[in-house]
Amino acid sequence: MKPTVSSPNTWRNYYLPMVIIGVIFFVMGFGVGISGLLIPFLQNAFDLTQTQSYLVTASIFSAFVVFGPPSGWVIGRLGYKRSMFIAFLVMALGMFLFVPSAGMGSFGLFLVALFVGGIGSTLLQTAVNPYLTIIGSPESAAMRICMMGIMNKAAWWIGPLFLALFLDIQAADLADVTLPFVIVTAILLLLSVFVWIAPLPEVTAYNEESDQTLTFREQVRGVMAFPHLLLGVVAIFVYVGIETLPMASVIDYAKTAFPRMQNPEQYAKYVPIGLVVGYLFGVALIPRVISQSAALRLFAILGLFSSLALIFLPPSVGIWCFAALGFSNSLMWPAIWPLAIADLGRYTKAGSSLLVTGIVGGAVIPLLFGWLVDLMKGTGALTPEIFQRAYWILVLPYLFILYYSVKGYRVRR
Repeated sequence: MKPTVSSPNTWRNYYLPMVIIGVIFFVMGFGVGISGLLIPFLQNAFDLTQTQSYLVTASIFSAFVVFGPPSGWVIGRLGYKRSMFIAFLVMALGMFLFVPSAGMGSFGLFLVALFVGGIGSTLLQTAVNPYLTIIGSPESAAMRICMMGIMNKAAWWIGPLFLALFLDIQAADLADVTLPFVIVTAILLLLSVFVWIAPLPEVTAYNEESDQTLTFREQVRGVMAFPHLLLGVVAIFVYVGIETLPMASVIDYAKTAFPRMQNPEQYAKYVPIGLVVGYLFGVALIPRVISQSAALRLFAILGLFSSLALIFLPPSVGIWCFAALGFSNSLMWPAIWPLAIADLGRYTKAGSSLLVTGIVGGAVIPLLFGWLVDLMKGTGALTPEIFQRAYWILVLPYLFILYYSVKGYRVRR
């Protein structure tokens, strides 16, 4: 019999699967983290505008809106484990495409490679997040996701550091791209084998077994009846955008704020450090001291104040706000996800795939940010003040997340 959220021994029985899922979260974080260095590298290599450079994140995250809805159907047919296996193979293909992209000197092919990797990441996200939510009690889901978030965001830091061993931002040479991405491809292929042989049991949410009888169209119609899920998609959209933007833009901001600095990529660590500290907070206090919804309210308010501080403080002080933004964003995914898929029953997989489409916010908001920077820059030079004015784009998303934490997740009609 498949375990469900109501099984009293679920947590004790799944230590090993939790470790395996932790490895998977690390890989997903690495895939996003490398964009922090790829953006300025490809910008210099192809002489891109600020808007064009943010097509890097747009290519990764646009895959979520294209492949998000069918990914739930795929998981419903193949199960969580086989879907994770296939996801790693697709991600490996995406990373390998970097090799011919560099050889041909084609920025367009780089974007295709990132999109293919994003398809694999979409399937992986759709599988592991509900799996992690179902594997234990719903009340402690945010705590478990926080534990996985530590692995995920540690990889955000390690990704740029790994690429920095091979790529020089100041003297960008596409020939340097081949070796690191051959290594990453090999690692992903090994991980696909690891997932295939790993003891990952299939799990089901309450009343989820009956989703096997639903067609794809029926699943889509079913999830549309849950307003708290639909509002959760919007919350995920704006959250992923404002989480990705600081990581994607911190190096560019540091280059304008400290033009004499030789290694601006060192500031890439600020965001993941803040995230990891926030995740430790969640592991320690959720749900024993603070509920998932209360934590979401608190951290949305912190994010709002951190954004305003980044906008108004001088760059030498404001650079620390990137760590504060990382801390503020840390508990949003762990809190939004379980609140949004609560009580979906047989529509859990379909609801998860719909939530995953919200991840496209990681493409849209940074791209809008890049457009704002180019618009304000005009034909002049980039300055820290231009970046600070563009960071106003962070404010409205935090206000919406605050609304969702107070009322949105309660809307059931």
